[in-house]
Amino acid sequence: MQPSEIAPPAGYRPFALSGSVLVRRLASEPLGMLGLFLVLALVFCGMTADWIAPYDPLKINIPDRMLEPSLFHVMGTDKLGRDILSRVIKGSQIALIVGVSSIAVAMVIGLALGLVAGYAPRLLDNGLLLCFDTIYSFPSVMLALAVVTLFGSSLATLIVVVVAIQAPAYARLVRTATLSVKSFEYILAERAMGASRLRILVRHVLPNILGPLLIIASMDIPSVITLEAGLSFLGLGIPPPAPSWGRILQEGYVDLRDAPWIVISGGIPLILTTLGFTFLGESLRDMLDPKLRRIV
Repeated sequence: MQPSEIAPPAGYRPFALSGSVLVRRLASEPLGMLGLFLVLALVFCGMTADWIAPYDPLKINIPDRMLEPSLFHVMGTDKLGRDILSRVIKGSQIALIVGVSSIAVAMVIGLALGLVAGYAPRLLDNGLLLCFDTIYSFPSVMLALAVVTLFGSSLATLIVVVVAIQAPAYARLVRTATLSVKSFEYILAERAMGASRLRILVRHVLPNILGPLLIIASMDIPSVITLEAGLSFLGLGIPPPAPSWGRILQEGYVDLRDAPWIVISGGIPLILTTLGFTFLGESLRDMLDPKLRRIV
């Protein structure tokens, strides 16, 4: 008998769900559909910001400063006469780049390190686990403030900070799942039949942990976007004149009494983004988790 002929145990269901079934299940979840709509709206605005923004988000127009919301400026203008709606739309591009790219890099690094730790000899596993716990024990905001203060505020620095914070968490999750899966009897049988570690990791371990990892990563994206906004609000995020949502909040906070629409306009996209990814992630977890999966 070849290793490929060994069947998994009864009830074993790796991460596999066709697109049509996923759409049907998601359509039956109102909050899931709302989350999907909000996420798609963010993606659309981020990818087409340069074309759909009604005004130049960086153009200073002093005669139009501090205008209240109107048909010409739906979200009003700031103290430099810049259109807030255009800045919010352009800010979605920054949020998308920071959130998706940093989480994607952290997930790939965490996946690789977690697989190695879960299938490595005990000494290497303990060493990697110590590194994961050491990095993950630092408060994320304090670590971000320290790194940004030392190396300066930039998009690259922010992505490095997020990767350093999130990668150990993903690696720990993958390690735990790998330790669980590799103890299955059919995995032990494949090893006895001569299957390589790479084959076992790719064919059996990876499909079993990819689903939960993607769900957790999708729910971490708004946290990263909020972290970037918080750093920008403190003046340590992406430097001006980039129209980050946190920068809009910081500029609006200064003129809160005279122009409250600026703070409201900067806070609404953060709230909607958090709700969108949270609702979508919760619905995907309910659909893809074998313990919670419903028959459709």
